[in-house]
Amino acid sequence: MIHTVRALGSIRLALLGMVLLAIGAALSYNNPVSMPVWVLVIPLAFLAINLLAAIATNPRINRRAGLLVFHLGLLAIIVLAGIGRLTHLDAQLEITEGSAFSPQELTEVNKGPFHSGAMEKIAFVQGSYTVEYAAGMVRGLTHSQVLVPDERGAAVTRVVGDDRPLVLEGYRFYTTFNKGFAPVLTWVPDLAPGEAVTGTVHMPSYPLFEYKQDSAWTPPGGKEIKLWLRLKTGLREDAPWVLDGKGASGVLVVTSGARRIELEPGETIQLEGGRLRYERLTSWMGYKVFYDPTLHWLFVSAMVAIIGLGAHFWSRFGVRLRHASTPPAGAGLKAASVSEISGGRGL
Repeated sequence: MIHTVRALGSIRLALLGMVLLAIGAALSYNNPVSMPVWVLVIPLAFLAINLLAAIATNPRINRRAGLLVFHLGLLAIIVLAGIGRLTHLDAQLEITEGSAFSPQELTEVNKGPFHSGAMEKIAFVQGSYTVEYAAGMVRGLTHSQVLVPDERGAAVTRVVGDDRPLVLEGYRFYTTFNKGFAPVLTWVPDLAPGEAVTGTVHMPSYPLFEYKQDSAWTPPGGKEIKLWLRLKTGLREDAPWVLDGKGASGVLVVTSGARRIELEPGETIQLEGGRLRYERLTSWMGYKVFYDPTLHWLFVSAMVAIIGLGAHFWSRFGVRLRHASTPPAGAGLKAASVSEISGGRGL
């Protein structure tokens, strides 16, 4: 039995596990939704078994306190990484200014088979945002305001950025380069004027697709219409500028069949099947949503591993360095004696 356990903890199996993990990481690069999480979890489980067997059978590890603590911390990291992959969630979100968050709006959702977060408890409303740009269209800081209810139900403003997440119920919301504008439209069908529908159409990301702010939309009971937004945002390519949805304006160009109409905010056009009203221009912000309940424990495990490794190296080399810096016994006395003798001869 002991020989089997010792074989499980061999270096060769550890190298094999690392190769399998590297292959799984390559296959999971950028978190493709089609790739099962098991390509990472199985190599991690294999490495955990290998490391546990090595800790149990290798006296070079289990008889040295520092190395033992280091390997236990490393084992905890491997196990937590596997649990994190089984319970994680990665997704994208586009949310319009003034709209409340809804889990149904998440796209490109990639989650572990045992994910069980409390996303239904998350509540916030998207506010306005600004994005700083340096000369040459180099994106800087993003300041996205969101309104989050506190314990008393009052709305509290929080500012979110690429490196300043909004953390709610363990979920982390990071801003991305993906953001843009959206015309607010109202469609009034001719056959049922009382059933007017108001909504938004997200135009492509701005200023990444500044040259093609177009989309298509099919109103209820009508035919598909093409929309193009001619924006005025103060965009500068040769100087710093700030993208601010509040200061932007846009003319909506509507194409239906052979007709091409330009609408200012507040104007209405009669189309086949109903009337289209361009209410106003608003904006939308894109977020990366991330969830992993093991993050804090991973940090603790990493600190434990570092402390154990530091203690091991100190016990191995710290004492030697201390002894090397201490002069041999009697060295000072001999030096003094030589000095005294030399001094006596000089007199």
